[in-house]
Amino acid sequence: MILGIDTSIGTAVAIVDPDGAVRAEAESADSRGHAEVIGELIVRALSAAGVRGSDITAVAAGMGPGPFTGLRVGIAAARAFALGRGIPLVPVASHDAAALARMRPGSGFAAPLEGEPIAIVTDARRRELAVSVYRVEGGLPVRIIDPHLVARASTEVVPLFGAPAAELDETTRISAVALARVAASRLRAGDPGDAAVEPLYLRAPDVTLPAGPKKVGS
Repeated sequence: MILGIDTSIGTAVAIVDPDGAVRAEAESADSRGHAEVIGELIVRALSAAGVRGSDITAVAAGMGPGPFTGLRVGIAAARAFALGRGIPLVPVASHDAAALARMRPGSGFAAPLEGEPIAIVTDARRRELAVSVYRVEGGLPVRIIDPHLVARASTEVVPLFGAPAAELDETTRISAVALARVAASRLRAGDPGDAAVEPLYLRAPDVTLPAGPKKVGS
């Protein structure tokens, strides 16, 4: 079974079977309290699924785009779980999961048809949006434009959509179920991905190391 963890927006945890069937899902919409709830949500998901940590065979880690502080909480939790169990860690771009979720009934969006584009737009704070573009190929979303930042006030149109990012539907949650399903499909294909993939931080942290000790005048 696969444990999916994402903290790129809120905090989302899910457990799915290798075939993608959902065993449990738990999440918090709070975009800032990731560290406070991540452990509880993992425990809750394991309990709801009726499984133990030893039953998990792979961990899917949401790699963003997302804020530095929140995103690293989920990635650290996923890496710690995978390392402790000695199981594969499958890095998945959070927008990839959002694009797959658009393909499922009940997503709240019109299901795209073969060949149609999908724009994933998420809040990047500081009056910016994170945007990725996909195209449906073989019934699955394939990324054709990587995640990038766009000012909310920008009038530049998103390719294939003819409208600015701020006018497109905004994704307000990332499904840990979809994240785990992306990982499951990669594992079935024999390609778990590169565990060394760098997280897609929206921007550098707002702290810097001091240049050195200050001189004290006499």
